[in-house]
Amino acid sequence: MERQSWNTKLGFLLAAIGSAVGLGNIWRFPYTAATNGGGAFLVPYFFAIITAGIPILILEYTIGKTYRGGAPVALARINKKFEWLGWFQVMVAFIIAVYYLAIIVWVVSYIGYSFGLAWGTDPTSFFLEYLGVTSSALELGGVQLNLVGPFIIVWAITAFILYRGISGGIEIACKICLPILLVFTIVLVIRGITLPGAIDGLNYLFTPNWEAITDSSVWTAAYGQVFFSLSIAFAIMISYSSYLPKKTDVVNSAFITATANHGFELLAGIAVFSVLGYMAYAQGVPVDEVSAGGVGLAFMVFPAAINTLPAFKSLIGICFFGALFTAGITSLISILQAVITGISDKFDVPHKKSTTIVLVPAFVISILFITGAGLNILDIVDAFINNVGVAGAGLIEVILIGWFFNLEKIREEANQFSNFSVGKWWIYSLKIVTVVVLGVMVISNTITFIREGYGGYSSTDVTIFGWGSLIVALVIMAILKNMKGKEGYSDLSNIKEVE
Repeated sequence: MERQSWNTKLGFLLAAIGSAVGLGNIWRFPYTAATNGGGAFLVPYFFAIITAGIPILILEYTIGKTYRGGAPVALARINKKFEWLGWFQVMVAFIIAVYYLAIIVWVVSYIGYSFGLAWGTDPTSFFLEYLGVTSSALELGGVQLNLVGPFIIVWAITAFILYRGISGGIEIACKICLPILLVFTIVLVIRGITLPGAIDGLNYLFTPNWEAITDSSVWTAAYGQVFFSLSIAFAIMISYSSYLPKKTDVVNSAFITATANHGFELLAGIAVFSVLGYMAYAQGVPVDEVSAGGVGLAFMVFPAAINTLPAFKSLIGICFFGALFTAGITSLISILQAVITGISDKFDVPHKKSTTIVLVPAFVISILFITGAGLNILDIVDAFINNVGVAGAGLIEVILIGWFFNLEKIREEANQFSNFSVGKWWIYSLKIVTVVVLGVMVISNTITFIREGYGGYSSTDVTIFGWGSLIVALVIMAILKNMKGKEGYSDLSNIKEVE
């Protein structure tokens, strides 16, 4: 079966950037930076980009392009004993997809709510009522009917793009969405920096607290931000790069992807904190009293900030949630495509059939996240899958490839068609720096979850949805790994090269 391919290198780059630029760039980076040393955070942040972010991107681009398969098959072609890791990454991606979609559902509703500022004077209460939030992750509370419409809309858009394939669907979608995302963000930046008090928000974000440099938790936060924001270690970049022509310059592509992604993070930080600075100014309180990260920033704090604006309130709301939607949809399709590629490559299933195999169970499971317990379940699953699942998969990946495979061979493959070569520093970064930092992160996060649970949720909730999500990923990983695939799927010589 002939593999699909990108129409152009630009199409691949836009898709990779679209995957990397997601919800976390807009609501996670600004708050993480501001609360971890402000401007001083940029020092470990850029160090993490050079020693972990870009090296892993180069690694995954090279693996995908060279071994011409999604994560399970590509890793099996490196060493048959590595296939299980690819399936674990695929399952992590699948779990992320089913709850990531729910957030985009909320975003669609809030684009509509922005026209009349429907969240009223108390956005926090409105958001909780809108979701019908229950008191426990096990208290489902039924499907929230007001979420059904946007839920179907998001699924329809996602399915339409994915069924059209790599070049006819994902590539075109990213060419449309990324310019729109940039326009929305620029509007937010221009409006934000022209507001009174904006400078206070930017000072809060960028004023360096140099004492933070000596705090190990700040360095861990920097590596965590880089790691999670680049879509690395959960099968996406290996999948995307597997559709590249063999002579593609992967080193340059990795630097372009990382630069665009992290540049957007800084731009989003300016947009968000200039508006929060105005909110603090209008209320006569310090910026740190109105700032927040994650879901709270997007659906509670920022709508409250919009309420305080002197003009163009609806426009800013539409731009903000429009930016979240375009960033979210390009990331969502990349996450699901990683799963689709894994199924298609091992079992020799046509694209549309493999898409159906993935989307049907994803659709059914995602209904769980539009119940009254959806927010609670999402919060728990996200914490465990990201902090243990993704970080753990990345740690194992760099250990297996760095210490139990010839990493120099990967470096030679990366440099073969590249305009500039990566030196030995790349190998040392992966084998030593990244292993140490990710090792500390995974061990620390796991110990914390074991000792303290998470987020004040009951031990039952955490066990079922936190540890349970990881166990489900491991069980299905084992099943898929041991299922019989097409004959010779792990033999690279059976694949027709794309020139």
